[in-house]
Amino acid sequence: MMLAESVPAHSRTSRTLRRYYETLLARLGPQGWWPARTRLEVILGAILTQNTAWTNAAQAIGGLRRARLLDLRRLRSASPADVEACIRPAGFHRQKAAAIRNFLEWLDRACEGSLNKAFSRAPERLREELLSIRGLGPETADAILLYAAGKPFFVADAYTRRILARHDVVSPRAGYATVQAFLHRSLAPDPAIFNDFHALLVEVGKRYCKRPEALCGECPLRDFLPPAARGAVPASRATAPLAGL
Repeated sequence: MMLAESVPAHSRTSRTLRRYYETLLARLGPQGWWPARTRLEVILGAILTQNTAWTNAAQAIGGLRRARLLDLRRLRSASPADVEACIRPAGFHRQKAAAIRNFLEWLDRACEGSLNKAFSRAPERLREELLSIRGLGPETADAILLYAAGKPFFVADAYTRRILARHDVVSPRAGYATVQAFLHRSLAPDPAIFNDFHALLVEVGKRYCKRPEALCGECPLRDFLPPAARGAVPASRATAPLAGL
């Protein structure tokens, strides 16, 4: 899938981001995210992967599956202790079980327990409501919006921010909201592209753009780095932003 050309042709940053995506897609292929069978599983995965590796969240999802709790009705009726026992591999199991409970209570109260009704809301309204749920921060809310609801919100996570900062596309001091707004200005609002582009950037972050040192010589995006930065890049390297963020 190619990035839409509706992004202004004069934008140097937009063209660069298109080339990033196309290069990564050619090198790494479609990522097929989110690795889940249902929308509920995506939502639970987004909560469970907070502050942990996906492998740990996947173990927690497996625990919920074995307990037959990947079902709204069963999950609602499960005791907090049962949910906590299932998700313990993801860490912070009490806090995450509470966040799951808070989401279910919001869904029942505001949407009559229906994901269809929840996801039929206007995107900005839905995001605002998700952020009002205790235990759901911007990254978790946006993962739910993008991967479960199919809404065009780019997940500007730590991998994304690190890669773009090391490429002088954004400032290393730019936070989540700033980088997300930049990406929304620079890319056409296509959920399918946001999905795969984010997943590709995560893969680059895991394989190459690591902390505290980047493996730039092996990275598919090596040729996009400023010439002076094509070796190993310390995490603390200051960059001058391409787009003034």
